[in-house]
Amino acid sequence: MGITKSELFKKRQNKMAMLAKAFDHPARVAILEYLLDNNTCICNDLVDLLPLSQSTITQHLKELKQIGIIKGEVEGPKVNYCIDEKVWVEAKDIFINMFTRYVKQNKCC
Repeated sequence: MGITKSELFKKRQNKMAMLAKAFDHPARVAILEYLLDNNTCICNDLVDLLPLSQSTITQHLKELKQIGIIKGEVEGPKVNYCIDEKVWVEAKDIFINMFTRYVKQNKCC
């Protein structure tokens, strides 16, 4: 992350930016929603659901796993994915904290 100078920002800000990447593409949002509804999936489950190729879905799963918001467990020739509960709760707390800091005032810029 050298070019973005992310090391100049607080650890919390970097963590929030990283977690926000999980929601920066509608396919990732759809994958997360599927996992929330079904608890677990393999890539082929998503291929049947999403209008994307298997390789594209695999890339999104890889990105979500890299972010840490999902985890995958090898089961034979397949990887079974699920929400990483610890990271999900951490993300929820970070975003709730950010959104609840805003207090509407009569004046606006």
